[in-house]
Amino acid sequence: MRVALFTETFLPKIDGIVTVTCLLLDHLSRRGIETVIVAPKMGVDRYNQTRIIGVPGMVMPLYPELRVGPPTISTYHAVKRFRPDIAHFIHPALIGVPGMWMAKRLNIPKLASFHLDVARLLRHFRLGWLEPTTRWITRHIFNTADYALAPSRQIQREMEALGVKNVGLWKRGVDGDRFHPRFRSADMRAALSGGNPNDTLMLYVGRLSDEKQIDHIRPALEQVPGTRLAIVGDGPARERLEAVFAGTPTRFMGYMKGEALSQAYASADMFVFPSALETFGLVVVEAMAAGLPVVASRVGGIPDVVEEGRTGYTFDSGDVTGLVEGVRRIAVSRERIAEMGMAARTFAQTQTWDAIMDEVIDHYVRLIELKRGRRRR
Repeated sequence: MRVALFTETFLPKIDGIVTVTCLLLDHLSRRGIETVIVAPKMGVDRYNQTRIIGVPGMVMPLYPELRVGPPTISTYHAVKRFRPDIAHFIHPALIGVPGMWMAKRLNIPKLASFHLDVARLLRHFRLGWLEPTTRWITRHIFNTADYALAPSRQIQREMEALGVKNVGLWKRGVDGDRFHPRFRSADMRAALSGGNPNDTLMLYVGRLSDEKQIDHIRPALEQVPGTRLAIVGDGPARERLEAVFAGTPTRFMGYMKGEALSQAYASADMFVFPSALETFGLVVVEAMAAGLPVVASRVGGIPDVVEEGRTGYTFDSGDVTGLVEGVRRIAVSRERIAEMGMAARTFAQTQTWDAIMDEVIDHYVRLIELKRGRRRR
């Protein structure tokens, strides 16, 4: 089997979409499936066994880390030479929509997966007047595919309510060996806590941007005694956030990856995630696998994975009081932190990537066979 993937964002950018895409590529390679990926041209020509067909573009104003632009006729010829059996579109837009035309020309099935709630994102940036148009475009694009995949039950329901047909689930998993309590490190905890390892250490991991609402964590630092915060990640809001958290026990650690990221997760006491927009919230399950209870906004797939009072607490996006109360309930004692962290780890162990990625392959096989049956008829 040969699979052509189309994505609007890829390496060297690091975010949840890129992480899931790389995990999928790795899994397909292990299963003996050949892949190629069409992505923004960012100076990377290959990812492990996968050739990257780069698409030139320009910087996107709302996301300066992204380069956007449509593929060209040479992109089509490169994909055609690969002779794919199916095309998988990672939230199709400027690259994916022309890619759908390519797949139609090549007479191969089209699978589209949902990764970014653009309508809510526009609302957050005070561009809500574009929301009806965006929803119409989303419905049209995903109905152009032969099958669509949602990352959570909540998003699945919303897509169906929008009028998208044939919507399945592609939930998110976690690498329980990579994110594990055994990576707890005294040195890392000292770095994250600014040399105060006995305090209760909250952790945030992710992009530093306005829609993540990271500034909502500050009241917890002010109202829950003995708490500290470590922020792992980078992004356009970093300078503003550094000003917001000035004078508080907060450490900005920048991007982390590999064993350093594993140590950061395992060396904290709880994970706090107040994002306004998520399609799933991959970092939440990573934190749980590392043995951290979670305090997170009730968006995306987070309600699917956090059990209230057992593995963490959730709150409505923007409810700062709910966030503070969740932190307070976990920080009540070391015993409470350990008990909830153990429950979080136990749940995360049931969410393996292999099983979830094999389900995606099953969709590929089904759609390819369906297409071949139509050709024969």
